[in-house]
Amino acid sequence: MSKVAHYLQEHVMGEVMTSADARQYFATDGSIFYVAPAVVLYPRNENDVRKTARFAWQLAERGRIIPITPRGSGTDQSGAAIGSGIVMVFPAHMNRILELDTKTGVIEVEPGINYGKMQQTLETHGRFLPPSPANLEYSTIGGAVANNTSGEKSLKYGDTRTYVKSLRVVLANGEVIETRRLNKRELNRKLGLATFEGEIYRAVDALVEENQKVIARTELNVTKNTAGYDLLDVKTKEGFDLTPLIVGSQGTLGIVTEVTLETEQHNPHTTLLAGFFDDIGKAQQAILELRAMPTLPSAIEMVDGNLLETVKNINPNQLKGIVPTPLPKVVLLVEFDDFGEHSQKKLSKIAQKILKKFANNLEEAVSEQDKERLWKIRHSVVTIMSQSDSGLKAVPIIEDGVVPVAAYGEYLTKLEQLLQHHHVQVAVWGHAGDANLHVRPLLNLAQVGDRQKAIRLMEEYYNLVIGLGGTTSGEHGDGRLRAPFLPKLYGEEAYGLMLKVKQIFDPYSILNPGVKVNVSMDDIKLLMRQEYSLGVWYGHMPRS
Repeated sequence: MSKVAHYLQEHVMGEVMTSADARQYFATDGSIFYVAPAVVLYPRNENDVRKTARFAWQLAERGRIIPITPRGSGTDQSGAAIGSGIVMVFPAHMNRILELDTKTGVIEVEPGINYGKMQQTLETHGRFLPPSPANLEYSTIGGAVANNTSGEKSLKYGDTRTYVKSLRVVLANGEVIETRRLNKRELNRKLGLATFEGEIYRAVDALVEENQKVIARTELNVTKNTAGYDLLDVKTKEGFDLTPLIVGSQGTLGIVTEVTLETEQHNPHTTLLAGFFDDIGKAQQAILELRAMPTLPSAIEMVDGNLLETVKNINPNQLKGIVPTPLPKVVLLVEFDDFGEHSQKKLSKIAQKILKKFANNLEEAVSEQDKERLWKIRHSVVTIMSQSDSGLKAVPIIEDGVVPVAAYGEYLTKLEQLLQHHHVQVAVWGHAGDANLHVRPLLNLAQVGDRQKAIRLMEEYYNLVIGLGGTTSGEHGDGRLRAPFLPKLYGEEAYGLMLKVKQIFDPYSILNPGVKVNVSMDDIKLLMRQEYSLGVWYGHMPRS
């Protein structure tokens, strides 16, 4: 065990490991990258996190940098949950619900809590956290906050940032702060602090005040965006809040130790419609009209014909009797969760009229059995994610773009042209109502040619998304994967402000370096795996 590990084990309550098998296990996450840590630490409480950060800061002051990477369940697909220094693993101990106000629905939790278990607890009290990801059964709240996660119901309810009320955060030097919305008097008190927290408040306040026009230009015409740092929402009419900067920052600005979340009333009784289309343009027109309804559906999900064809080839019986033949070009799943049977019926009738204008076939499901049957179409994605044919794997390299809703049809068409040009078999699905797609080309990363093709696909795909006025990341974060495209997405001037944000919070680059900012394509090429596997995910049911 190294001197660093010995020191940590002496001073923290949690466990410290440096064994080869532990380091190997935490060298990968859900991404295509490999970075082996030097030390694995299981913090038992906030004090462990604080002591570790303080130790790393003191070493950095003497010129030795040991990075710290916070990690939940390792499902991150952008490479943000791996690092070369200390990987801090939260689910082992810091996994509790600290408080739940059953009247207001406000819940306080530790970052390592399993998302699905927390959701179950909320639902027993008639509440839920809407932006739950597809992999909620094996992901953590800390990961959701780190990535500003969203999911099927984000169309109606918004992303994780919408529901984070406050955070407890360990700063790079080991100080602990609580972020929340501050009024002018409270902000002035923070600005007067003779601490690192005070330095951060003064620097961020000045940065925002002096660069309002540049920051305003970072607002994109998309339904959701988690690319870069959210400077837009720090200083508003409601007050000043560092929380929007921390949410979505992927552990690069501070280490979250507690999360306070607002929730919504939960209605388990929903209505689900499935529309089957033979034309992308017709599907886009249906989406636009569905979005114009008096009340938004709680979900508008999409699966494309390529995915259905691949599922049929791998497992001919999986969707037999559920999806009509010949296979449609696009399937849309439209859900309503409004309270009141009359309200749902009314909205469902409006949606059915829209779908009948454009779809070849239409189905409605109200019973749990029928709904599960239709959702099976969306969940068939697991067949693609887990398949291995001659070494081919559905790799997450171009899987989180969002474009303006009006450009959705053009997005799908140009994406298909791009993939055909590179002769790549692919699966496409996603949140159609948000114009947010997940794209998984099938590649064999053991082949040099396929690794080179992956880089070309990334460059061309993200240029396509940016060219359509979109964002490179809607819900999975920049990580290492999409970080090189931030300068083009926002422009050098706005990107320069994001570099300053990182410098303000983390002057020695201790917190998850190589993630979010200061990343080039040459950097990530060196980290690419020569194989891709879902590994421990198979103990659950891999979903995206």
